[in-house]
Amino acid sequence: MFAIFKKEIRSFFGSLIAYLVIAVFLLGISLFMWVFPNSNVLDYGYADMDTLFSTSPYIFLFLIPAITMRSFAEERKTGTIELLFTRPLRAWDIVLGKYFACFCLVLFALLPTLLYYYSVYQLGNPVGNVDTAGTMGSYFGLILLGAVFTAIGLCASAFTKDQIISFILAFFLCFVFYQGFSSLASADDAGGFSYYVMQLGIDYHYNTIRKGLIDSRDLVYFFSIIFIMLFITKWKIKV
Repeated sequence: MFAIFKKEIRSFFGSLIAYLVIAVFLLGISLFMWVFPNSNVLDYGYADMDTLFSTSPYIFLFLIPAITMRSFAEERKTGTIELLFTRPLRAWDIVLGKYFACFCLVLFALLPTLLYYYSVYQLGNPVGNVDTAGTMGSYFGLILLGAVFTAIGLCASAFTKDQIISFILAFFLCFVFYQGFSSLASADDAGGFSYYVMQLGIDYHYNTIRKGLIDSRDLVYFFSIIFIMLFITKWKIKV
């Protein structure tokens, strides 16, 4: 697994992919936090990081599929997926190596946003008047969200040889899991099942964690989705 992880990390940072992904993510978050009216911290007049945590999931919908789209699609297109199985590697080694490499790139993109927290911390009146515990809880939720989207994107990449199709499929699946169930639950004909339908969506559990309520049920939900997606990926690459 570690050999695959190192190979993928070198591939990311040996090209423009990693730098472009991180730059696009930080630029998008910066515009919403500090420039665009009605969402920037300076106009809002309250020292918090809500803009970051409410905007990042939608940027992740584009960012993470762009990271994962080449993982297996390129291997299938070039035929190198067969070469991987000739090495002393298990299917889980390949899947987890690629998964953790993609997930690390997501974490690298998030890391510089700690500077935004420092800026908001300094802007507080008095300095430091910011909900640090709530912010750290929201970061934890965002990391879990990124982990789930990465697993979904990796799964989508295993089903096609075309990177563009992989991107579109991953975006669609991430959107359905994040926003689709809550939209379905809010429909008039959802009836008494709306609450249960809403709980199937990622946003329900993500927003719960953002409130500082780290419930074991939310953790089980996130890790279950990750495991299911990685299991499907493992099954697909062996077919």
